[in-house]
Amino acid sequence: MKHGKKYSESAKLVERNKLYEVPEAMALVIDTAKAKFDETVEIHVRLGVDSRHADQQVRGAVVLPNGTGKKVRVAVFAKDDAAKAAEEAGADIVGAEDLVQKIQAENFLDFDVAIAAPNMMGLVGRLGKVLGPRGLMPSPKAGTVTPDVAKAVKEAKAGKIEYRLDKTNIIHCPIGKVSFGPEKLVENFDAIMEAIGRARPAAAKGQYIRSCAVAATMGPGVKVNFTRFLNMQAKAE
Repeated sequence: MKHGKKYSESAKLVERNKLYEVPEAMALVIDTAKAKFDETVEIHVRLGVDSRHADQQVRGAVVLPNGTGKKVRVAVFAKDDAAKAAEEAGADIVGAEDLVQKIQAENFLDFDVAIAAPNMMGLVGRLGKVLGPRGLMPSPKAGTVTPDVAKAVKEAKAGKIEYRLDKTNIIHCPIGKVSFGPEKLVENFDAIMEAIGRARPAAAKGQYIRSCAVAATMGPGVKVNFTRFLNMQAKAE
């Protein structure tokens, strides 16, 4: 793949085979972000599991201590008191049959997170083929199917992110913006890595975390030393 001049210059600052300590990695990611916009910083974690097996899936959600830096639009499927609570908590879109119909008829997907009260899942289930591929399907595991929709809305607005394996057994997650500075990015990095560590499936064998890297939207990857998270995981076991 051919990269631009800015990327090539940034890549020279990174030692390709070095595992950087977390604070050093975050500082380097910031230094290598050369775009004119506030780039998102993402984490990429390869796990020693096989996502083809149901008992080796890794999925969950965590509230990042410093949020993601992104304004999140939240849609809630709820009725009556739950709908009112969602609106009061700051949900951008609240509906029931009407919202399901709008999504089906108009392909309306102008939201980043979908939350549903449990009694709405019979309806919301019809949207699986639309919401599922986009990662928008409410799920009990991610805390987006819950009787306490107000709490879920507040957490989503505060920077709650969902993490899940892709087909290549890698988790990709945003952990903030370049403008956050190293300290806030380190705090968010620690929160997501600890959550992934706790989510280790019982069926996982051998080394759970295989590699970890961070990168800004337009910048090169920086490999991170994840050893202390393996140690934390070993203590938990």
